[in-house]
Amino acid sequence: MGQSTTAGKLRELRQNLVAAQEPAGEAGVAKRAAKGIPSPRERIDMLLDKGSFVEIGALVRQPGDGLYSDGVVTGHGTVDGRPVVVIAHDQTVYGGSVGEMFGRKVAMAMDRAADVQCPFIAINDSGGARVQDAVTSLAWYAAMSRRQLRLSGLVPQVSIMLGKCAAGAVYSPINTDVLIATESAYMFVTGPEIIRETTGEVVTLEELGGAFNQAQNGNIHHVAADEQAAFDWARAYLSYMPSSCFDEAPVVNPGLEPGITESDHELDSLIPDSDRAGYDMYDVLLRIFDDGDFHEIGGNAARNLITGFARVDGRSVGVIANQPLVSSGAIDARCSDKAAHFIRLCDAFGLPLVFVVDTPGVLPGVEEEKIGVIKRGGRFFYAVVEATVPIVTVVVRKAYGGGYAVMGCKQLGGDVNLAWPTARIAVMGAEAAVGLTQRKQLAAVPEEQRRQVRQQMIDFYNTTVATPWIAAERGYIDAVIEPSRTRLEIRKALRLLADKREIRGPRKHLLMPL
Repeated sequence: MGQSTTAGKLRELRQNLVAAQEPAGEAGVAKRAAKGIPSPRERIDMLLDKGSFVEIGALVRQPGDGLYSDGVVTGHGTVDGRPVVVIAHDQTVYGGSVGEMFGRKVAMAMDRAADVQCPFIAINDSGGARVQDAVTSLAWYAAMSRRQLRLSGLVPQVSIMLGKCAAGAVYSPINTDVLIATESAYMFVTGPEIIRETTGEVVTLEELGGAFNQAQNGNIHHVAADEQAAFDWARAYLSYMPSSCFDEAPVVNPGLEPGITESDHELDSLIPDSDRAGYDMYDVLLRIFDDGDFHEIGGNAARNLITGFARVDGRSVGVIANQPLVSSGAIDARCSDKAAHFIRLCDAFGLPLVFVVDTPGVLPGVEEEKIGVIKRGGRFFYAVVEATVPIVTVVVRKAYGGGYAVMGCKQLGGDVNLAWPTARIAVMGAEAAVGLTQRKQLAAVPEEQRRQVRQQMIDFYNTTVATPWIAAERGYIDAVIEPSRTRLEIRKALRLLADKREIRGPRKHLLMPL
C-alpha cells in the first residue's frame, strides 16, 4: 500500500514538473507566434547567410514520450560565406531547458566547431536546467562547460541572449568571448521570487537581470534594440575576427586614402588648449582608422575606457582608448576588467592592439580601494604584458602615472610609441606636482602674489617636465608627430610589425591576479 502510494506521488510529481515546462509542441509555437516571437529556426535564418543553414539532429528526442529536437536546434551554415556552427534554444519544447538529449546535441555541435575550427554561436532563450531530469541535466551542463575549454581561444564564441535566462543558462554564455542581448532580455542566477524567499531582499526583474543593468555590470558586451539588430551586430563582430586562431581575419578595402585627407587635418585642432577641457575621444577614433569605422564592445560599461574593433589598411585591430568626457579618462577597477578581457580576446586571435591615450592616471578613492582597484588594475597590466601581438600606442594628451604605464607604454610591451605635440607625459599633472613639491616655496610667497607664482610654476612644469620631448629623448617615445599624420603613421607601424613573432618558454599556464 505504501509503495503504491509513493509510486503514485512520484508519477504525479513528474507530471507536474513536465507541466511546469509548458508551453510545449504546437501549442507553444502558436502562443509565441501570436506574440511575434520568432521560432529558433527563424532566428537562425535571421543570423546566417540566406539559405545556408543545415540542421543536424532535428529528430533527436528523449526515449519514450519526448518531443522532437528536445529543446534545442543545432546545425551549421555560413556568415559572409564563412562556416559557423550555431545552436538555438527552443522555448516551445520543455521551455528550452537542458536535458540529456539537449546536452548531447549541443556537445556534438561544440565538438564540430572545434574539429572544423569555425566560430560557435549560441542563441540563448532557456529556462535553465530541466528539473524532472534531475542530475542528468546538471551532468550535461558540466559536459557542455568542459567543451568550452576546447573552444576557448581556438575559435570565436558568441552568445546572443534573448528572453529570460536563469541559473545554469547564464554560466555558459558568460564564458564565451562576447555576450549580446536584446533590450527585453534578462539574465540572472536566481530570480526575484527565490531571492525574496531565501534572503528577504526585494528586487524587481529589471533591477536584478535587465539587459542594461547587466551591461553596466560588464556581463553583457552589447545591448541591441531587437533581435535583428542583435544578429546584425554579431555578424559585424565576426567580420573582424578570424575563423580560428590559426587563420587571419578578413581583409576589407585595403590601401584606401594613402595621403593626408581633410578629415586627418581636423585632428590638428581637435585637442582643447586647456588640459582641463574635455573632448570626445570618438572624434579621434573615427579619423584615424579606415573608413571612419569603429565596432565598439562593452559600450555600456566603464565608459571612461573605450574598447572596440577598427581596421588599418583593411586589417582588423583592437582599440583601447581613454574617454576624457567620463571621469577625465581615469583608470578605475571596472574599466581595468573591461580592458583586460578585450586585450586577451585580441591577443588570442592575433589582432594587433592600438592604444590611444589621454588619462590622468588611476582614479583615487575609498570606494575604488574597497572594490579591488589594485588587483583588478593588476589584471590590466598583466594582460598587456602577456600580449604577444603588435602594439602601437599614440599619446594624444595626458599620460600620467600608472595610466601612462598600463596604456601600452614601451616598457610594458609597446612596439611603436607615438605622441602628439599636445602630449603631457609625467608622474602626475602640473597642479598636483606643484602642490606636492613646491608647498614650502609657495607658502613663503606673499598671498597677493601666490596665485600668479603658482601659475608660473605650473607653466614651467608643463613646458620643461611634462612634455613628449623628454620621453622621446629617453627612447620611450619613438616619434612626436603631427596629429594629422596619425592614421598614416599607425599604418606604417603595423606594416612594419606584420611579421612580429614572440616565442615564450614552456609552462602550463600563466597566473593572472584573479
